[in-house]
Amino acid sequence: MSMAQLSGAAGAPVRVLVCDDSATVRAALAGLIGAAGDCAVVGAAGDGRQALARIAALPGAERPEVVLLDLEMPVMDGMTTLPHLMALPAPRPAVIVASALTQRGAAVAMAALRAGAVDYVPKPSAAGGGLRDPAFRAELLAKIRGWGRMARGRGAGSAPTAMPAPAATLMRMGVPRVVAIGTSTGGPQALSALIRGLGQTEAATVPFLVVQHMPRGFTAMLADHLGRLGGPPCAEARDGEVLRPGRIYVAPGDRHLLVEAGPDKVLLTRLSDGPPENFCRPAVDPLLRSLAAPGIGPVLAVIMTGMGHDGLAGCRAILGAGGAVLAQDEASSVVWGMPGAIARAGLASALLPPAGLAAEIRAALRPVAGAGRAA
Repeated sequence: MSMAQLSGAAGAPVRVLVCDDSATVRAALAGLIGAAGDCAVVGAAGDGRQALARIAALPGAERPEVVLLDLEMPVMDGMTTLPHLMALPAPRPAVIVASALTQRGAAVAMAALRAGAVDYVPKPSAAGGGLRDPAFRAELLAKIRGWGRMARGRGAGSAPTAMPAPAATLMRMGVPRVVAIGTSTGGPQALSALIRGLGQTEAATVPFLVVQHMPRGFTAMLADHLGRLGGPPCAEARDGEVLRPGRIYVAPGDRHLLVEAGPDKVLLTRLSDGPPENFCRPAVDPLLRSLAAPGIGPVLAVIMTGMGHDGLAGCRAILGAGGAVLAQDEASSVVWGMPGAIARAGLASALLPPAGLAAEIRAALRPVAGAGRAA
């Protein structure tokens, strides 16, 4: 069967083009991707100019669905290449950028997201196992599979085994004191869409806490990125801060973000070096457990796209403390692991895409319970 025939077959491998100036890295990535079985490398290039030429030379049905694009290359770097990829005729490939695990690399990766890239992968250091690092392999393949599936307009393929919890849970909660959002793979774009939909009026009434599985250095750049979207001001959380309404606090990389009740009923942030949970630090569960403590709630928890089940135990605690839970729907999730676990457990009052979650949050923050809520 030809590649053109494979491209239309059910379960066909996701077609990937690898663009990196290092021949060694290209070969390693091609081997890693090809060994997955459900992904196929259809081209490789040493710079952006070569990548564009490789894509142009391929028949339409064989063109990549995903481009893995290094940001630092000679001749034509990733940021220069990105607008050309965005200008390709539909269906355009989803672009995942690869950046160095540094503050500058994080800043450029966030700029690439604003310019049209769908996601990023931080290149692991040699000390951390390099491209052979199992965590890097799992993250890369999950993003390739997820964005390739999204490019084909398909959901994640595993229906929930439980219906959402009754929407009455939201009405019983009343107006939340805090909104806590947890996400992982595919999170930056999902968070961006949600925050764009929050607006200013309702969002000014409560603090927002965000846990995105990201390494140190990247979370500060994520906060800067989210703060540019026209929603509430956003910053990386610091230890001992008083939570202010109308602000977004992002858990810093390699620290758990917790909340405790302080004097005069104020809420304070605490950063913890406690052990990773669900293989992550920061993790969603520690934040939600802290928010379920007496004297803090009610809390609205929102679980978005991501691998694994981080947030599941924490959402049970939030519901037990009188809060409510929303989750991202399958069709809009790059990986329906975290929100899927919430759905299967029957904890979510609604399963919605990011824009729908934003509308539901706005409705929950209005004084009249239930006004304008999604069905």
